[in-house]
Amino acid sequence: MTVVHPISRAWVTTGGTGAQNYDEFADDAEITSIIADNPHSSLAIEMPHLAPDSVGKSFPQSLPDAVARLALERAEGFYTPADDVVVLYRITAPGEPAAYGLWSMVDTDQISTSADEPGLVIRNEDVFLEKVRERVALAEAVATLLSPVLLLQTAKGEELHAALAAATEQAGAPAATDTDQTGRTHAIWVVGPGPLQSELTELAGGGELVVADGNHRSLAAQTAGLPRFLAVVTTPASVAIQPYNRLVSELTVSVEELMARLRAAGATVTEVPRPARIPAKGTVELYTTGGRSFTIGLPVDTSLPDVDNLDHALVERVLLRDVLGLDPGDKRINYIGGDYPAEWLRGEVDAERSELAVLVAPVTVDDFVRVNLERQKLPRKSTWFTPKARGGLVLAQLD
Repeated sequence: MTVVHPISRAWVTTGGTGAQNYDEFADDAEITSIIADNPHSSLAIEMPHLAPDSVGKSFPQSLPDAVARLALERAEGFYTPADDVVVLYRITAPGEPAAYGLWSMVDTDQISTSADEPGLVIRNEDVFLEKVRERVALAEAVATLLSPVLLLQTAKGEELHAALAAATEQAGAPAATDTDQTGRTHAIWVVGPGPLQSELTELAGGGELVVADGNHRSLAAQTAGLPRFLAVVTTPASVAIQPYNRLVSELTVSVEELMARLRAAGATVTEVPRPARIPAKGTVELYTTGGRSFTIGLPVDTSLPDVDNLDHALVERVLLRDVLGLDPGDKRINYIGGDYPAEWLRGEVDAERSELAVLVAPVTVDDFVRVNLERQKLPRKSTWFTPKARGGLVLAQLD
């Protein structure tokens, strides 16, 4: 019995509604600008308080606006309904291998966050509870799931990849296409009940599924008591992990005091005569006001599990908490995904919008798989998987 199922009542884009997921942005103003330029973007529904005509309202105050926008999009034909379907998904770009996935619904009671919690869906990262509460409120208001959890099929990844590639090749013209901010083309095909649908759902649910993106959305489904959540089940051959960096808008100490505290905590500190860049695994690099760059070797604690000594864990525990006294959810910390390169991070410091850039090596796929198999948790915002599943292409109406 598979844990992956068709979408009972899907709403499939006819074009113009695709969007980056709500948590992929470094700055809220960027979301407002995108909605202004793309008024039918699902971001206007996902982040209703940041739509141009709702700016100034709180998230809860803007929920009626989200309900009205989604109803209008459906009424004007930007989405078309389809019952009991899965949706083939292909992402392509010049010079990259094609990525494949399957839009579907997955059983919420299969989510496991520890070794003693049974389930085939492994969630591996801590989350910010405020974001979870927003996702719950939005789902309850619009009675629809607008963006998917990205799940990595670990047991039958190769078989699923081959089956999805063959199915898209034979499916003819896509139901819709969308081009994202990186130039990648996202194409979808609707598959109704029948042998192909059954084959794909069996393969997609044929082994442990790891949450690669959408930890908040998966916990929101649990919190809201939803029996199933919207997902794109993808394959290991379809994804890569990019850096996930941090910006600190305001330091609690001077640069000199920061370096002194790091040394006192057992870190090695070396100022380098070049701009800070993404480092090799085992070190982090800092870029501070005045254009200064440092390579930092953060101290490990051998009494802790290996996952607590990964670079992102050391940044969270030693640099942010112990040295700067900042909780991971502090508003002064911005989590910056791999779509924003090192030069962009340095530019934010040079422009005095931030006082510190923390550049961290990407988590390796081996480390990611190992941590999940051990049912341990990575720190918040540790893995930036690419390519990202596009929001607003396939919606799931809640019963």
